[in-house]
Amino acid sequence: MTNVSVTPSAPTDIPEIDDRKVNRSHLPAPVRFVGRAVATLWRNGKARIGIVVLVLFLLVAALAPLIARQSPTSTDFIPYQHPNSINWFGTTGNGQDVFAQMVYGSRISLLVGLLAGLGATVVATVIGLIAGYRPGPVDEVLSFLTNLVLVIPGLPLMIILAAYLQSRSVWTIVLVVAFTSWATGARVIRSQASTLRNREFITSAVFSGERLSRVVFREILPNMTSLVAASFFGAATAAVMAEASLEFLGLGDPNTVSWGTILYYAQQQNALLTGQWLLVFAPGLAIALLAVSFTLINFGVDTLSNPRLRER
Repeated sequence: MTNVSVTPSAPTDIPEIDDRKVNRSHLPAPVRFVGRAVATLWRNGKARIGIVVLVLFLLVAALAPLIARQSPTSTDFIPYQHPNSINWFGTTGNGQDVFAQMVYGSRISLLVGLLAGLGATVVATVIGLIAGYRPGPVDEVLSFLTNLVLVIPGLPLMIILAAYLQSRSVWTIVLVVAFTSWATGARVIRSQASTLRNREFITSAVFSGERLSRVVFREILPNMTSLVAASFFGAATAAVMAEASLEFLGLGDPNTVSWGTILYYAQQQNALLTGQWLLVFAPGLAIALLAVSFTLINFGVDTLSNPRLRER
């Protein structure tokens, strides 16, 4: 009998392994969540435009020393110059380069908008979650406080607080704006939290012995991602406008360079009467574009938690 040796052939039905999927699975959960959120926002047309505009402002603020050739506080130029090859946006009444002030001023406006928006969102989220999950005296007290802040006009309250505070630094404006901008987000988050507390998965978590902090921040909060993000972008938009308003009224630090201080000095030096219209138009347009970018991103936030909108 002849022994026939059969050489086993290489299997051909083994699926190939996608290295990208394998590597992605090892990423931390927050990184994967942020990646999916950015990808979802990018698929929305309005949000995509807002992201592009916001990224451009961030790049200008980060690369300010490379973009602006002049110092924003230097007074070595001839006052009231019109736009030219050296001073692209002209000069102020003090002989300062307007283009350099616009570039460096983006740092303060972005800093106030993002930090004040973040602070207001944190306060709104904490108060809204506690009030929505704890009906009774706690909810009544927090709801009364929220309604009280909503009734008081925001800008006059900011003016009073900024006028009576001794410090006129940027951080003072951040605290004032954050303190007066949280009520609207807290009201919305409280309403959604009171709805979610009666859901079956929340009841199961409570009966299984989960702690209060885990139920609130691990079960309820992830289901309100779009509301929290919308609260942040709404508060950031209000913060940018409020910072410019307070600086224009002279309630900020006049030694800092921001879009609001440019408008303040333009008003003090009668820029329109001297033909320096760009001194008013440039910071006003920049403030409007930054606020519009936050608003456009806010349009795409709903798609983070609404599958129907993602399908559209």
